[in-house]
Amino acid sequence: MAEPPVIFKRTKSKPSQRGRVSTAETDVAPTTGTEADGEESPSVVAAKLKKKSRAKAKSTLSFGGDEEVRHTYAQEGGGEVFKLKKSNLSRNIALRNTAGVSPAPFEPTTAQRSGPTYDAAYLNELKASTPTARPSLSAEDTVSYDADVSMDIDPSAQVSSLTGITANEAAIPSAASVAAAKQKRERLRASRTTGGEDYISLSLTKRDDYSKGPHPESRLVREEDELGDADDEFAEYTSAQERIALGKKSRKKEAQKRREEMQEMIVDAEEEDEETREWEQEQLRRGGLRPESVEPEAKPVYKPAPIPAVTPIPTMGAAVARLTQSMSELTMSHAEHSAAMSKLGEEQRLLEQREKEMREMIAKAEEKRSWFSAFRDWVESVATFLDEKFPQLEKLEDEHISIIKERADMIAQRRKAEDEDDLTLFFGTPPQLQPKPDEVDDLGRTIPSANSAASRANRTAAREARRLRRRAANQQKKEEEEEGYSTDAELPQGDADDYRAAMGKLVADAKEIMADVKAEEFRDPSVGLGKWFGEWRAKFGDVYRGAYGGLGMVSAWEFWARLEILGWNPLERPRSLDAFNWYNALYKYSRPSSPDADDDEDEPELGPDGDLVTAMISTALIPRICRIVESGGLDPYSATDIRRLVDLTEQVEASVDRQSLKFEMLLKSVYTVFSAAVAATESSLVPFLELNQPRFDPAGIPARRRFLTRRYKLLRNLLQWRRYAGDRYGLGTLSMRLVTSSMLPVAETGWEVGGEELMRKVAQTLPTELVPPALQGLLRA
Repeated sequence: MAEPPVIFKRTKSKPSQRGRVSTAETDVAPTTGTEADGEESPSVVAAKLKKKSRAKAKSTLSFGGDEEVRHTYAQEGGGEVFKLKKSNLSRNIALRNTAGVSPAPFEPTTAQRSGPTYDAAYLNELKASTPTARPSLSAEDTVSYDADVSMDIDPSAQVSSLTGITANEAAIPSAASVAAAKQKRERLRASRTTGGEDYISLSLTKRDDYSKGPHPESRLVREEDELGDADDEFAEYTSAQERIALGKKSRKKEAQKRREEMQEMIVDAEEEDEETREWEQEQLRRGGLRPESVEPEAKPVYKPAPIPAVTPIPTMGAAVARLTQSMSELTMSHAEHSAAMSKLGEEQRLLEQREKEMREMIAKAEEKRSWFSAFRDWVESVATFLDEKFPQLEKLEDEHISIIKERADMIAQRRKAEDEDDLTLFFGTPPQLQPKPDEVDDLGRTIPSANSAASRANRTAAREARRLRRRAANQQKKEEEEEGYSTDAELPQGDADDYRAAMGKLVADAKEIMADVKAEEFRDPSVGLGKWFGEWRAKFGDVYRGAYGGLGMVSAWEFWARLEILGWNPLERPRSLDAFNWYNALYKYSRPSSPDADDDEDEPELGPDGDLVTAMISTALIPRICRIVESGGLDPYSATDIRRLVDLTEQVEASVDRQSLKFEMLLKSVYTVFSAAVAATESSLVPFLELNQPRFDPAGIPARRRFLTRRYKLLRNLLQWRRYAGDRYGLGTLSMRLVTSSMLPVAETGWEVGGEELMRKVAQTLPTELVPPALQGLLRA
């Protein structure tokens, strides 16, 4: 078996120390004649070497202190002086320090010495040349000398002078010299205060030409008071010499130069020279700033390479067990990884599903935003349209009401005049109804009067003409009508023609409202309102229901509904509500057809809005009917109007609850019309009852019958309405009031000539609970 090779631990080579360059100068110390001639003994040589080692140990520095060592060694009688070798840097510093110093007066100029010499002859010569007292000065020199100004004295001479003074006894100046010195100082002080200068300036300008700063009396000069701004001195740090790169190439070159400088600075900072570091550490140690290491560096020791331990040969069982364990670990790891992969796959599937849902939500949100943006623009256009058209529609509605009211006033005035004529025949003429003489205007024309004889004759002739026409019509129809029913809503031929012309003009004006509209979605609300609100309900049902979209559509559709019923008097021209376009459109809108619904179904179910026809009837139709009824569209003496009113109210009741406020408002309007008719009868009968002067007139019997027949007709219409509306607002009390205050007093004046017969018919018509006690007493009597 071969021997293992010897392994040495390889150490890093230590860089060589930086050597110092020294000059091969041999300085020979001067010796005396006796020392040069004689031979020294071994003991003397040993003593010199001992002193030499002691003197060398006094300073650990390689510079300074050598002069003192050589001087001491020479004085002790040593022979050859040991001289330390200095580096070139140390010599340059010494030469620079001594370059500006002139040799002393006592130094010989003939021979240049490489180093100081301290033999006895040199020291004696130095002592003899050193003055022991201050040299005497002449009077001229005394006056002109100034110790503060004179700069010609050599420092070495001053030192030697002071040394001589201290060594020998100093001469005491006399009183005259002291007084002269004081006078000189006073003169100098006085000359300085007067502004004179004690020196000759080399500059061409004077100090007064320069600014002396804020403190001229001070000799300190501030940095900002100097003439220069130190830009040249600190140009390297203030970037004063840098130039601004303007061109593209110069900027590129400047950036590259800056990067190179930064790279160099980084390399210099990271670079660490082992030789330089060791030299610095050595200098610190020599200077005493770093203590010397007591323990020397350890020498490298040989370390042989370690011999590996003997590895046993593996067996089959151990290998199988190890493989089995590895197999089980791999199986478990595979199962864990499979579970993790399945879990990650499930998470990925959920994330993809969530991403799909989020994309669908974003698409729906964008669709919703775009749809509502378009819907808002369309609603704003509809609002602008309604702001322009609604005032025109309201103006025509007011005009229609005024036409109806004018016609009703004409019929009421004619009916009142006929009643007064009949009452005058059997009651007499009250004072306020006495015929007045004809009044004549400025042109001599007769001013017509309602109670004049001519007016009464004209009314009688017109009434007879109407009776004849009505009898002729009834004979053709084979019907008979009792006299007194001729006061139904009939106008003279001229007034009737004027009424029809006014209504025709109203209908034409209603068509002119939409004459300038060309867009179909504004002409037909089913195309505009129905389409947009239907899409809103189909796409965004929850928002539609939360915003009550159906009621909003009804409020916008109200304009077209009111425009369609403009000029329609339901009591004059009866028409079913389902014959209107707005009724059918809202009915279909309220019952949307679902895609999966069967076509065989009779009627679709109501949508989430409910029946919008009800809302339209409550909002637009009922207020319009109430205005028409209260303005005179309903004639309480007309049985035809009452029948049509009952039919219309039943249609309204089919859509509107009977207990609702809108329906109550309709009933109250009808009651107001009947109450006004009863009050008008009472007011026209009061002056005749106050007169109470019945007279016999053959024409009074048919006149009384006509008056009572008209009141009986009013009573029948009132009771017919009561049977439908119930005893709302006191309809039964109003019936008893009509019988008691208006019919019974007139019937008593002609009880035997038709009054009793007509009052029995009244008692039979009235319900039992409404028959007045006075009428019951008269009938029993």
